[in-house]
Amino acid sequence: MKVTICIGSSCHLKGSRQVVNALQNLIAENNLGDKVELAGTFCLGKCQQGVCVTIDDNVYSVSPDTVNEFFEENIKAKV
Repeated sequence: MKVTICIGSSCHLKGSRQVVNALQNLIAENNLGDKVELAGTFCLGKCQQGVCVTIDDNVYSVSPDTVNEFFEENIKAKV
């Protein structure tokens, strides 16, 4: 599974660094490093949605406050 996080200026201001760090930690804690690939990208054109994260062409709005829930529902449950 490839998870791509926007690190453009708007998403950066909304916490993309914290989202990246949290996802890295959650992936490591759950031993999913061989199943989940994290990547960064610049603007996805959906700046109003917050930190944009894509999985299989689906775009999600994630914040540092919702990253744990996002991980459980959209990554851990699907690998």
